[in-house]
Amino acid sequence: MGLSQSHSLETRELVEKTGFTAEQIEHLHKRFNSLSGDQPNIRRSHFNEIPDLVPNPIRSKIISAFFDKRNLRTGTSGFAEEINFEEFLTIMSYFRPLGQNTDEENINICRKEKLRFLFNMYDSDNDSKITLEEYRKVVEELLSGNPNIEKETARSIADGAMLEAASICVGQMEPDQLYEGITFDDFLKIWEGIDIETKMHVRFLNMESIPSCH
Repeated sequence: MGLSQSHSLETRELVEKTGFTAEQIEHLHKRFNSLSGDQPNIRRSHFNEIPDLVPNPIRSKIISAFFDKRNLRTGTSGFAEEINFEEFLTIMSYFRPLGQNTDEENINICRKEKLRFLFNMYDSDNDSKITLEEYRKVVEELLSGNPNIEKETARSIADGAMLEAASICVGQMEPDQLYEGITFDDFLKIWEGIDIETKMHVRFLNMESIPSCH
């Protein structure tokens, strides 16, 4: 993909689609080429070259999120075997922080997109809800680097978090009532008041002057 002419028609189209500036697209294209070894597509194995991801306990989920067709906005489910540069930009657009002058409508749009990405990362079987087992797995992975927390303790933490989610989303539950899982609407309620807009970013890109969400 020729991006040496940073204001080419192709780049201008990508600016419109992703909200990145031409300069940022040029920067990301260099990162993409570095990851792919100057190949037109990136595969999961290429992410093994990112040092900042190596110690991350949910590394496999982060990598899978890049290949999740839901995040690629294709209107389909499942996972792609590889992604091209435009698809890479689509994924990276979820991580753009808000600009100083972003209005309320665009703040809400940006927040919802980021939370949808996060929800999809937890919903590993693509069934539109996060079950207790899926949540347990995430918690266990997050706590796996702590030698002082045993697996059963992690499971108890996940169970407690799911009960709290149920109380937020469906209110007081009957003793025999089963909470089937967190839907995306539930997820929005759970994250209400949490500043996801400024916390969700990818450090390994080391980008500057990221634009606001559109």
